[in-house]
Amino acid sequence: MELVRSSGRTVTEVARELGVSSEDLRGWVKQARVDRGSQTSANCPGRGRRH
Repeated sequence: MELVRSSGRTVTEVARELGVSSEDLRGWVKQARVDRGSQTSANCPGRGRRH
């Protein structure tokens, strides 16, 4: 996921290089963004990870 964020390349380009589907990589990138947001707001009421 970091490679997508830092490289300036598209998800499709990175996925092709890694040998994974672009849809899978997109989902992982999206989840990483959610996780980063959850980590910074975990102490706020009503926010954080869903179970």
